[in-house]
Amino acid sequence: MSIRTIQFRLGIGTMICSAFLIFYAIPNWVTSPANVPKIVLSPVFWPMVVAVFLALVGAGLLASARKFDKSADSISESSDTDHFAEYGRLAALAVLMIATVYVLPLLGLVWTSMLTIVALALLIQSRYPKTVVLCAIIVPLVLYAFFAHVAGVAIPQGIFLRLP
Repeated sequence: MSIRTIQFRLGIGTMICSAFLIFYAIPNWVTSPANVPKIVLSPVFWPMVVAVFLALVGAGLLASARKFDKSADSISESSDTDHFAEYGRLAALAVLMIATVYVLPLLGLVWTSMLTIVALALLIQSRYPKTVVLCAIIVPLVLYAFFAHVAGVAIPQGIFLRLP
């Protein structure tokens, strides 16, 4: 399978997911009260923003697929040892997600998110560990500050350490 084919299929899949979210899932499954004072506080707003960004990513994948030559190098099939490593990584991801669910009530959303992001970066062997650690600290704190202090939404706190 060539890189162009992979990019094209990922772009199509991403566009289909985005269309599903925009036209079916969000209108039917996300309810919003009529008296929301600001649009950014609406339960529909942020899922719709994510769905639109997903559509843009899909369009970007389709556009980037066009620049690859049809006769570009195909990605070789991996060996049996690679399959074993891939399944091991997938199992580790499942364990990480289950651990996240159980740790969340103890540490709270912010601290659990930080630890999960770092663990996920270690699992996928990120090439930018410093950036990942920095983002793992900053992004949950900024989101907490926005939702807790601007939007007035209660963020689940842990039983050991609470944020102001």
